[in-house]
Amino acid sequence: MLTAFARAFQTPDLRKKLLFTLGIVVVFRLGQHVPVPGVSFQNVDQCVKEAEAGAGSGLFGLVNMFSGGALLQLTIFALGIMPYITASIILQLLVVVIPRLEALKKEGQSGQAKITQYTRYLTIALAVLQATGLVATARSGTLFPQCSVANDIIPDDSIFTTLVMVIALTSATALIMWLGELITDRGIGNGMSMLMFVSIAAGFPGSLWQIKQQGTLADGWIEFGTVVACGLAMVGLVVFVELAQRRIPVQYAKRMIGRRSYGGTSTYIPLKVNQAGVIPVIFASSLLYIPQLLVQFAGSDSGGWTDWVTRYFTDGKHPYYIATYFLLIVFFAFFYVAITFNPEDVAENMKKYGGFIPGIRAGRPTVEYLSYVLNRITWPGSLYLGLIALVPTLALVAFDAQQDFPFGGTSILIIVGVGLETVRQIESQLHQRNYEGFLR
Repeated sequence: MLTAFARAFQTPDLRKKLLFTLGIVVVFRLGQHVPVPGVSFQNVDQCVKEAEAGAGSGLFGLVNMFSGGALLQLTIFALGIMPYITASIILQLLVVVIPRLEALKKEGQSGQAKITQYTRYLTIALAVLQATGLVATARSGTLFPQCSVANDIIPDDSIFTTLVMVIALTSATALIMWLGELITDRGIGNGMSMLMFVSIAAGFPGSLWQIKQQGTLADGWIEFGTVVACGLAMVGLVVFVELAQRRIPVQYAKRMIGRRSYGGTSTYIPLKVNQAGVIPVIFASSLLYIPQLLVQFAGSDSGGWTDWVTRYFTDGKHPYYIATYFLLIVFFAFFYVAITFNPEDVAENMKKYGGFIPGIRAGRPTVEYLSYVLNRITWPGSLYLGLIALVPTLALVAFDAQQDFPFGGTSILIIVGVGLETVRQIESQLHQRNYEGFLR
């Protein structure tokens, strides 16, 4: 990977793209430290220091991770790219349900541009809702429930101040979306994925140093080294599984068109073991946050159901919580694979262009074979996702670690996935510029 980056910096146009991407990243990181108008920065800083050990355990832990810690500091980039991620997931689900969107997807580049436009509109709508909820939560003191000055984070509770804060947060979300699209068009890699990578990686050094400071063995260096070794082992495991795929061979028959023959080639359909990526983990985490959200808005004295939810689904170390989280990840892995990979469409396209799987008849037998193979490889992929996502919880139970365990399953999956995709794009562009051909 380092060799690819070094060779990229030696190529003028690639160097320009890399420097442009780094410039956008610097602007993004600066925006994560600019406070929202109307917020008492001193009180927020005090609450963050008091809740530092348990920041990842709260209701907004997942969003705080995607915002690079900007959410709990109430900066203008507090919402991060979470509205865009949610909007993209919703549009992917609606494409399967709404025939009009499915037709747009099949139109090619023009239809995809229309879907992207819908995603932008939905992102702004979700940003308004999330910004309103964040301001209301911060004003009520729920954002930092254990902080002594939680109710004084927003001193002015007028409607004008609230509107200014909501507009600032929504505008910043639109700016983040624009920055991500700039990286996609003029930089290296997918812009939104790159900003997500930066947001998560920004919290690693502080979390690791905090583990060292709180450690007791050899002035904390033993705990520090153990966490780093576990993180590297997890990265190796994730890289191995993310690159693992089942290749289904496909043979295309020869066709005579005029005086030329076409086809007769062999290729394969790559089915990844982790076909769903990190989406099931995000779905499961979001669904498990809903009961906690209801309890916080209803109050602890609303009845027996709030006590039941608080007892079993608030503490991440409870066996019921762990089992439910794991089962939800497995379910959403199968669900997401089912809506994103359609064996009938693949079999129909193969039949249209004269392709077939050796030993399998075209048509319904091909659909059944693809479904069988997809279910077989989705099982280990879903179990792998569940185990990786439970690493922070298992660390809490086994080592009594802090809640913001730096090498969490979601963060490792995103960082490794984005890193592999970025290096793959750099290498492909390097091959295009250094291709020597067959004649020397």
